[in-house]
Amino acid sequence: MNRPVEARAAIAEARKGDPKAAAELLPLVYEELRRLAVFRMANEKAGQTLQPTALVHEAWLKIAGEGNDLFANRRHFFKAAADAMQQILIDIARRKQRLKHGANQVGDELYESRIAM
Repeated sequence: MNRPVEARAAIAEARKGDPKAAAELLPLVYEELRRLAVFRMANEKAGQTLQPTALVHEAWLKIAGEGNDLFANRRHFFKAAADAMQQILIDIARRKQRLKHGANQVGDELYESRIAM
């Protein structure tokens, strides 16, 4: 059996409630997910510290960890994975932007004695 057919079968089994199906699904779709991650990261700024492999793992945790293993079909699964990857990249960009604009700075307390009159 080839991987896309096996992946469809694993998705179908997960829909029926087979707890082993999700564990069997990742090895079947890993290479496609990695290609998708490389594609998603192609437009990111240089110096990105997140690697495609890590993006795949983060996306998998996001879609499998939320109990979303009830995907209608293969297309639905990959759409969910692509959306998860995009959201992860957006979250990273927002976090970097916050740090760049002082989110990690500690404010000084203002005392009346420090106010120049």
